Amino acid sequence: MPTTLNPYLGFRDNAREAMTFYQSVFGGDLTMATFGEYQATEDPAEQDKIMHAMLTTPHGLVLMGADTPNSMELADGSNISISLSGDDETELRGYFDRLLEGGEIGVPMEKAPWGDIFGMLTDKYGVSWLVNVSQEQSQQM
Repeated sequence: MPTTLNPYLGFRDNAREAMTFYQSVFGGDLTMATFGEYQATEDPAEQDKIMHAMLTTPHGLVLMGADTPNSMELADGSNISISLSGDDETELRGYFDRLLEGGEIGVPMEKAPWGDIFGMLTDKYGVSWLVNVSQEQSQQM
């Protein structure tokens, strides 16, 4: 699979509603997974919140989104990230490392609960990046 560049929207408690709306606008297939499904939170109030949603349209558009955990800030202007995803680990780790120059790691590149290799960073310009290397056993992201 080639590397793709996707917008990734952050929401506060309404990702399911928003992503369903975007599906009604653009059509396509919408997949959603909750924090509870991946045991990604111990907060009972976050179990049903969306950890990852992906809308893939018939015309090849991809839009991703998630609820921001209560422990993380969600300020105006911080509700979008850029997501790089694919299966070429060398290529994607290279992007991660180069984007990190002068930036800050949010989540190191390592195996994620869904089975892929995943990392997050903020580059030196304040842009948030998510990098996901798909593993054969997991095609959920």
